[in-house]
Amino acid sequence: MSIQRYIAANSPRFLDELVALLRIPSVSADPKYKEDVARAAHFVKEKLLASGVDTAEICETAGFPIVYGEKIVDTEAPTILIYGHYDVQPADPLELWDSPPFEPVIKKTDLHPEGAIFARGSADDKGQFYMHVKAFEAMLAEGYLHCNVKFMIEGEEEVGSENLDRFVQQNQEKLKADVVLISDTSMISLEHPSVTVGLRGLAYMQVQVTGPNKDLHSGTFGGSVANPINILCKMIASLHDEDNRITIPGFYDQVQEYDAEYREQLNKAPFDLDEFKRKLDVEETYGEKGYSTIERVGIRPTLDVNGIWGGYIGEGAKTVLPSKAYAKISMRLVPDQDHKRIAQLFEQHFQAIAPPAVKVKVVPHHGGQAAVVPTDSIGYKAAEAAIQEAFGKKAIPTREGGSIPITALFQKVLGLDPILLGFGLDTDAIHSPNEHYGVANYLKGIETIALFFKYFQQLSQEAKQ
Repeated sequence: MSIQRYIAANSPRFLDELVALLRIPSVSADPKYKEDVARAAHFVKEKLLASGVDTAEICETAGFPIVYGEKIVDTEAPTILIYGHYDVQPADPLELWDSPPFEPVIKKTDLHPEGAIFARGSADDKGQFYMHVKAFEAMLAEGYLHCNVKFMIEGEEEVGSENLDRFVQQNQEKLKADVVLISDTSMISLEHPSVTVGLRGLAYMQVQVTGPNKDLHSGTFGGSVANPINILCKMIASLHDEDNRITIPGFYDQVQEYDAEYREQLNKAPFDLDEFKRKLDVEETYGEKGYSTIERVGIRPTLDVNGIWGGYIGEGAKTVLPSKAYAKISMRLVPDQDHKRIAQLFEQHFQAIAPPAVKVKVVPHHGGQAAVVPTDSIGYKAAEAAIQEAFGKKAIPTREGGSIPITALFQKVLGLDPILLGFGLDTDAIHSPNEHYGVANYLKGIETIALFFKYFQQLSQEAKQ
């Protein structure tokens, strides 16, 4: 039986297993889900063992555990390290979901006529990392596994991978490999398969603005003391100028500027601006002046408010002048921008623009460096060959706006360039209500990953000769 036939014969079970994993609400950001996050880790370990790894273990950290497993078929064979994460984003706001976020349903859509799995974590990243588990199972069962495999599946990616850095530093020999393979990104479409060659970095902050020492009556005190919400809104608004450039001094000092030829090549990727706007129900795009939508997402830094709150937000009216106002702010960074330096520049600037009528507190949450993947490596060539065989089309290199902090760590500590072989779509609503992942994407991903192994082994062998 071929790999394709094995996948077809076992696809109902492959889907059932993913659905069972998606039912576990492994939300790493919310302490009330602590036991569920741990339960997801044990689920992953059990499925790795069932799929045929030699060993699998739960590696405890100061936070949530890392699941490690491996299969060594030949000490002389190349080794592929698989990275993914089993934790998921919070599902809020729950009222905007068409079905409960942790009760997966498969529904047909215009983009997914074969059906899509609607559940939190379906595309980010449970559905995508689980493809690797099933590809491994298929290769082992059919006698096509000719590479050693190591799995490292963590539970803190959605909160900054705080403890993964230490784990990688302390386990360099254990994690020794020839390439890192990650499926936590998207492709343009099944008709236009692509490989991600660049990711932005991240600096994530929380700010607090305090005015009076308690909430006040807005009639009695309004106009006499600063309203922290009003002040916070003005401060946030000042962080961009009229061209939507970020106004923090020094913010652009390390930003790479690309020549006209590179930008022209970048914009050749298939992209329908009108369709983009239609899907999002917006009249016009918005961003830094002088750059296309593709450039704004792929090669330019950003600053966005991810949440803002304060005062009374319940039902009905309460005429209160609040004591405090808060916001969560993320900055997506490009190569050469150091996330720690940017966080420091942000804090200095935010403190400097605050009027004396309020006090400001800035708390850095987490961050990571941007990563660029070379396209002349054996790993990238193997990804190209796998996509060519699976899809019958040449892979398009793309740069994504999202962040996977671990990618730069792999490059720095393990000396490995990650291959970002994702199968999600930008319409999958990751981090949003009604997140979903196409059944066809899931199954085609399993097939393509198996082909990656095949070509990586072949190209590695050729390189030795």
